[in-house]
Amino acid sequence: MSDPQRPRYHFLPPSDWMNDPNGLIQWAGRFHLFYQFSPGMFSGLPNQGATLPGAHWGHAVSDDLVHWEHLPIALAPTPGGADPTGCYSGCAVDHAGVPTLIYTGVMPQKACIATSDDDLLTWTKHPANPVIPAPPEGLEVPGWRDHCAWRDDDAWYQVIGCGVRGVGGALPLYRSPDLVRWEYLGLMCTGDANLTGSMWEVPEFFPLGDQHVLMVHAHPEWWFPYFVGSYDDHRYHGEFRGRVDLGAHYAAPQTLLDSQGRRLAWGWIREGRTRAAQAEAGWSGLMSLPRVMGLDSNGRLTSEPAPEVRALRRAHHAVGAIALAHDSTHQIQGVAGAQLEIVAEFTPAPNGTVGLAVRRSPDGVEETRIEYNFADDRLTIDCEQSSLDLSTDRPNSGGPLHRPPHTPLRLHVFLDASVLEVFAHGRAATSRIYPTRSDSLGLHVFSRKARPSATFDVIGQPGLTSLDVWELAAIWDGTESVPVHA
Repeated sequence: MSDPQRPRYHFLPPSDWMNDPNGLIQWAGRFHLFYQFSPGMFSGLPNQGATLPGAHWGHAVSDDLVHWEHLPIALAPTPGGADPTGCYSGCAVDHAGVPTLIYTGVMPQKACIATSDDDLLTWTKHPANPVIPAPPEGLEVPGWRDHCAWRDDDAWYQVIGCGVRGVGGALPLYRSPDLVRWEYLGLMCTGDANLTGSMWEVPEFFPLGDQHVLMVHAHPEWWFPYFVGSYDDHRYHGEFRGRVDLGAHYAAPQTLLDSQGRRLAWGWIREGRTRAAQAEAGWSGLMSLPRVMGLDSNGRLTSEPAPEVRALRRAHHAVGAIALAHDSTHQIQGVAGAQLEIVAEFTPAPNGTVGLAVRRSPDGVEETRIEYNFADDRLTIDCEQSSLDLSTDRPNSGGPLHRPPHTPLRLHVFLDASVLEVFAHGRAATSRIYPTRSDSLGLHVFSRKARPSATFDVIGQPGLTSLDVWELAAIWDGTESVPVHA
């Protein structure tokens, strides 16, 4: 807990490597989170130095989406079995009251299942594994892994992430009466290798309103496009609409439909530092905060922080209106920290840039800037000065907000040590930052010109109308561990 880069209120295991969320499911009112986990990667066990070989499924449970209890590892490789070198990503379903995990066994890659008869505490791999032993015949695929399954018309369906050489990302569709016997139905959809990658990993497919949404990892490029469209007669007709997250470090999102009818999503927040730095720290990766997904009036995917996160709020600091002159910066007195929730609202303007500087040192040498350009309708996370450690990633990232004209700009920011999650007008942007100085804790609000030729309209000069900051409680105290047995 003395590690200044380690998040305090996001989910992560006590040590070692984690990546994709897996098997999200609400069971008997409790939220279960499974995740890719490589125990021992940084602690001297046999997996040391590996990335995914030996991948396990970690497991945690929550009653409130905020506080998590570590449970025993759910899946581990079985020597001589269908998954001798790893249990890769997949999903969880309720099959007539039997919780069932669908995952990729490696190597080679093949579809497997496991079931539980004790409320998801322990898991038994099915004797018929692999239930799908290989990709469809006749398809030349660069990879074939990761599962998304759903129930429809008295049958189970699933897609598996893959690609078709010379075409692009593709999703083969299968149907089963019992999750064991699977019939290949053809490709549900394909992408354009020049636009959305040569292979799709970690597909997530779900209905939202009267549309269907598809989220994928465009491989080998490191980005996550989404599509919105219709699903008819076992074929998906989706239009590429944008990026799931506008930041540089959000990956592999998976969702669940909860008992309130909300589509909740989590993503893997990956590291932006060297493998040597991760090994020295002894941990790598974490989960995003839970997000509520929706569609706006133009059919774009929206993300908002789940309201349950408000339970973490402690001391509150409220700041009144601040007039922002040209190229001005204002320190927010009495507000500092590495675990904060910030809600800032700015008046609209025809041009110019406004924003927040977080984790700022007193002399401004270290800071991360969250900026919005009114003329370009663009949100930017500027990480160029986020760390004096030049070995860390410090990319600038962002994109359009599609903010309705003449409406106030609202920035909703979660800061947790080396993690930054920003929400604005239904868009989300996630970045990793690694300040080196212990005094890089300040918060500033600023304005500047968008371009040298830009000038503020006197009537439309932007200003800060309100700023609310909460200090957030930790959910970990350093005594956590993953149980060996249920």
